[in-house]
Amino acid sequence: MKFGTSSPLRHKSPQQWAEQQITLGCTAVVFPLDSTAPQNLIDEYKNAAENYELTIAEVGIWRNALSKNAAEREKNMNYCIEQLQLADYLNARCAVNVAGAFGERWDGGYRENFSNEAWKQTVNMVQTIIDKAKPQKTYFTLEPMPWMIPTGPQDYLKLIQDVGQERFAVHLDIINMINSAERYFHAKEFVDECISLLGDKIRSCHIKDIHLKQKYTLQLEECAPGNGEFPLKYYIDRINETDSNIPIILEHLTTDREYIKYMKYIKSL
Repeated sequence: MKFGTSSPLRHKSPQQWAEQQITLGCTAVVFPLDSTAPQNLIDEYKNAAENYELTIAEVGIWRNALSKNAAEREKNMNYCIEQLQLADYLNARCAVNVAGAFGERWDGGYRENFSNEAWKQTVNMVQTIIDKAKPQKTYFTLEPMPWMIPTGPQDYLKLIQDVGQERFAVHLDIINMINSAERYFHAKEFVDECISLLGDKIRSCHIKDIHLKQKYTLQLEECAPGNGEFPLKYYIDRINETDSNIPIILEHLTTDREYIKYMKYIKSL
């Protein structure tokens, strides 16, 4: 398995960064710099990852490339292109973003996110980013969201077909897609559906957990691994069966201590 964390942990040099990841038991990493960093520093981290045989799982983007504000939209699109080019330079498995939101919050849930126009703009956005970045080794991916396309494997498969670009692939965050009682209570079946439809297209995964609160109405809360009810071992096993080189990245924790604690838990599974 290739486990990693979304945190670079506190460190003073690229070598220490890589050493700490290895000590934690990671063989995959999220690249800790973006395209605005000095080239020599990017190269130092790139070389450290290569020297310690750490797979660069992801280059994050996390910008709303569908913003209603034209200036912000253009700025974010340019950043997407630059981050994808950085991922290609690093030979990362993917660059990852969310599709974007049609409201004030960049990753928020809005009715307009599910309109036909949102779908068309998302397809065009992905095509434009790939056409301009021209990646040769990496892939552009979208992280699924509970209130933003794609919200499930069927959506993702249709998006891949509509985009029609070889360098568009899948980033699997399965917890983000647990947005209903059906998916929560039939989690193993949902894992199987995701693997069946998307397995050969997955470039990187996130891992965390989800908890159903015993309050009205349906309230699902993201939480640290082991603090919820999702069948994480089954998820890990199915990913490993699909491709043992797919990175599984632990995310959304607060402190280094938490990352160390929950990485130990994930590896114990």
